Amino acid sequence: MRMKLPIGIDGFEKLRTNDFYYADKTLFIKELLQNWGEVNLFTRPRRFGKSLNMSMLKCFFETGSDPTLFSGLKIMEEKEICDQYMGKFPVISISLKGVDGRSFASASAALRTVIGDEALRFQSLLASKKLTDIEKGSYRQLIKVGTDSRGVYDMTNDIAETSLKTLSRLLHKHYGQKVILLIDEYDVPLDKAFQAGYYDEMVTLIRNLLGNALKTNDSLYFAVLTGCLRISKESIFTGLNNLKVHTISDVRYDEFFGFTNADVDALLKFYGLSDYQGVIRDWYDGYRFGGADVYCPWDVINYCDELLADPGAVPKNYWANTSGNDLILRMLKMADQTTKDEVEELLNGEKITKRIKQELTYREIDDSVENVWSVLYSAGYLTGKHIEQADADAFSLWIPNGEIRKLFSDLVQDWFREVTRSDSARINRFCAAFPAGDAVAIQEMLHDYLWDSISVRDTAVRKTMKENFYHGMLLGLLRSQGNWLVKSNAETGEGYSDISIQTPNRIGMVIELKYADDGNLEAACKEALAQIEEKRYTEGLKRRGTKKMIKYGIAFCEKECMVVMEGN
Repeated sequence: MRMKLPIGIDGFEKLRTNDFYYADKTLFIKELLQNWGEVNLFTRPRRFGKSLNMSMLKCFFETGSDPTLFSGLKIMEEKEICDQYMGKFPVISISLKGVDGRSFASASAALRTVIGDEALRFQSLLASKKLTDIEKGSYRQLIKVGTDSRGVYDMTNDIAETSLKTLSRLLHKHYGQKVILLIDEYDVPLDKAFQAGYYDEMVTLIRNLLGNALKTNDSLYFAVLTGCLRISKESIFTGLNNLKVHTISDVRYDEFFGFTNADVDALLKFYGLSDYQGVIRDWYDGYRFGGADVYCPWDVINYCDELLADPGAVPKNYWANTSGNDLILRMLKMADQTTKDEVEELLNGEKITKRIKQELTYREIDDSVENVWSVLYSAGYLTGKHIEQADADAFSLWIPNGEIRKLFSDLVQDWFREVTRSDSARINRFCAAFPAGDAVAIQEMLHDYLWDSISVRDTAVRKTMKENFYHGMLLGLLRSQGNWLVKSNAETGEGYSDISIQTPNRIGMVIELKYADDGNLEAACKEALAQIEEKRYTEGLKRRGTKKMIKYGIAFCEKECMVVMEGN
């Protein structure tokens, strides 16, 4: 039986003991020890293996861990490192990804639960002969559950702020060895707090928690934190002089988050899927982390899983669908004409130059559209590299792959629909021209809409994808008429028309779209009308009793269009 693909598995022990496939990243341990930093922060986009790497560190360093979990992996070839470090440390490991709530009270309760649950793993401290009764009392404060029905840990926020430092000190004294501290997704509570309106309170809590644990903690051997964004030092890392930050633009550790070309080649060969290498590269490769070209593991694993069940499966937006992706919409809503032009350049396979802020607070993100560009880069919606050695903030940015290009395209269409529908008088005039057979008015207004929107002209994008972009835009405009029956690619004859419409007064319309790669709009319109006739697209509408039938051939080329009408 072949090994299972680890979809959603971010626990190293579970992965290694349940016959899951693993792309070996264990030399991350060696590099972490060799490039010593007392406090190490790694910022990477979501779904690039941060949590699995943190779980791997815990399994390697923690006292009492199982060394057979690493059998056959690269780190076992580093005998001196294994002898000195493997299974030698108390490890505190928490993830803040679930610290969320509509209010600060509920979010801080969630944080206390995370800390209390981790502290509960060390109940041997209660029987320790090395701890005093007072110290054991301090431990009991961390694991004491309140008397109400919620079962929330009954520590105050003041105790929570010092909890990791307290637990470190007790473990250090009990084991006679300093503590390794792992904090995964450190920035999630701040993101959630900003969205819910209690950002200042959460910043204070996280700042004090991290300050106590990382800055004034004599029991700390080293710490590793991960997150998506590098939050401003002035915001939560005040006075922390021992922090080493490793962002996606840094060369060190570049191959340990995400899949490299070698990782993907090995995985595809293992599962007999090497024939799909090209489509997987086009859709899920293209990220640039430091000096490495990187694939998104979540995408590759999910697509391979579907291919094993259905060799004809088409690639999907797996990574894009794991979040609300509101960052792009926020940018579009703030966009001036320059920003819209830059989005269009990106959609068309070009690169733009931006100054990227490596440190931000969540409050600063909405201060300017330039800050949103920085977050889009850090969060994985764009990739890029430095363009000037003397200027660390100057970056060339581009869309990494087909998945993100489709995401941008879909969100641009959503944004365009929202903007156009807000001007109901204008859109009603546009739609009214269709049953009236006024091709001239349709063309003029559609041309205006095209100049207000963002178009796709990328020569690397297939013609059908370009047609789909304009199809989505036009469909969104026409569906503003709530009493029209508007169907997209509906079966209406011997094939599928792009758009078919039936109005309440029984006027039927069939619209066929073409993208004129050669710029010959007139020829493309004629081709569209000929296709309507040849494929008998009007038959379905006629059977539903339409009194009047209008056929439209519409051609696009970048921001130009032509509309030709035939009626009967």
